[in-house]
Amino acid sequence: MTLPMSVPAPGLPARVRIHEVGARDGLQNEKSTVPTEVKAEFVHRLAAAGLTTIEATSFVHPKWVPQLADAEQLFPLVSGLEGVELPVLVPNDRGLDRALALGARRVAVFASATESFAKANLNRTLDESLAVFEPVVRRAKDEGVHVRGYVSMCFGDPWEGAVPLPQVVRVCKALVAMGCDELSLGDTIGVATPGHVRALLSLLNEESVPTGVIGVHFHDTYGQALANTYAALQHGVTTVDASAGGLGGCPYAKSATGNLATEDLVWMLRGLGIDTGVDLGHLVATSEWMAARLGRPSPSRTVRALSHKEQ
Repeated sequence: MTLPMSVPAPGLPARVRIHEVGARDGLQNEKSTVPTEVKAEFVHRLAAAGLTTIEATSFVHPKWVPQLADAEQLFPLVSGLEGVELPVLVPNDRGLDRALALGARRVAVFASATESFAKANLNRTLDESLAVFEPVVRRAKDEGVHVRGYVSMCFGDPWEGAVPLPQVVRVCKALVAMGCDELSLGDTIGVATPGHVRALLSLLNEESVPTGVIGVHFHDTYGQALANTYAALQHGVTTVDASAGGLGGCPYAKSATGNLATEDLVWMLRGLGIDTGVDLGHLVATSEWMAARLGRPSPSRTVRALSHKEQ
């Protein structure tokens, strides 16, 4: 593929690590159950496209996210992938037990920047949820496991509206103090804008949270996900969450639409001369394959554009 033409921009990173969330965040809100073997094939295809960090599943209670009730069956089907990190979500000690029993070496906890979402998603206050995570993170670190801390509603909340930046920073600092190796700043309902992104990243740095531990997770509700990603890249962020084909939403925030599509991200990064290691054609084919199994077209603009060209 000769397009897009690579035209590097000054001050941007040479390489970006894509944290692929399609197999977990992308599928968790699907109404019809996706067979375990289809999920496993999806992960294998994503790996073959060059993605090296693929969030595989979540060890939440099946009652809360029925789509991911097959975590024990799925993880062994993908855990042998060479050179691929397979993070899994663990909401509590029991979830960590289940993940460790299957040999998971990367886990993630899921915090909230707001009281309302903590109550809706975790059925606890914000501080109560952090207290639950602390022994989980400590035990994971004692086992030599890499821990990611998700922070939801960093840029806006459907119940509370605007979220003060210091409130977000407080949660981020608490997760780092627990021992989280990495943070993912979530724009769960897709309301962030580039100036807001820069302001939060700057305040985190001022409060001794280094850019090197920060990843960004944007939803495209208002079409701002790529613009927000570009602002994060300008700040030095090199880890970006994305979902193949733009799959995903949030079962606890009805206004949350799909994640940033991995293909759209790769197209932009390729045009900027930023290496991802991802084969875009192979990735597009993978998203088309999954869209066929879900019975609807991919919302990714890049998938649609490249698929049209091949017809």
